[in-house]
Amino acid sequence: MEPVLAAFSAECAQLTGVLAELVDADLDRPTECPPWTVRDLIGHIRTGAGRLTDMLAAPAPARAEVDAAGYFGAAKFTVEVDADRIAGGQRDAPRVDRTALATEFDRAWRATEAAVAAAPPDRVVRTRHGDAMRLSEFLRTRVVEVGVHGLDLASALGRPPWLTPVAAVVIADLLTGGRQTPAGLRWDRLTLIHKTTGRATLTAPERAAIDASGFRWLAFGR
Repeated sequence: MEPVLAAFSAECAQLTGVLAELVDADLDRPTECPPWTVRDLIGHIRTGAGRLTDMLAAPAPARAEVDAAGYFGAAKFTVEVDADRIAGGQRDAPRVDRTALATEFDRAWRATEAAVAAAPPDRVVRTRHGDAMRLSEFLRTRVVEVGVHGLDLASALGRPPWLTPVAAVVIADLLTGGRQTPAGLRWDRLTLIHKTTGRATLTAPERAAIDASGFRWLAFGR
């Protein structure tokens, strides 16, 4: 679990630095996760990054039933769950002063970091969707949430992606199931994450290489 916790901490620290640089006008920018604005998306990320604190304070389920890949299955992307997710992001949108955004996010993720570090390695937690998961597996989903939505924030803010190398390893491994991408694609991890999550369009040659090799990846909601 240590590499995953290190990736979570590194990615959250990177985002904390970005939040400290924002100006008021940045918060109302639209994102590629409509109808969320930058403010709404920050609220969603902050809630997701801090969620494990309460989960670890709750009783542990007897055994794990879902892994990180299974967590992103179709049940998490129904119309009803999507509507709840959108409303939650808007509800949790930071209402604190813009200058306190970094401090508030820093407090949330560091509380998670401390709670995870103090938990037994084999701890099982229950998600808000009812899934029983190993702590290490749920933490992988948090790296995905902070890292991939960080790409969305970077796009909305007109900044280069700040995805950390350690988080990119965790996310790419989850998306591909640890499989190597076909050599013909020549993707680095950042490109792989953009392409496989639909944040960049596949070219015709890329589609041909994927079809020829039978390469498949985790598709959220499928």
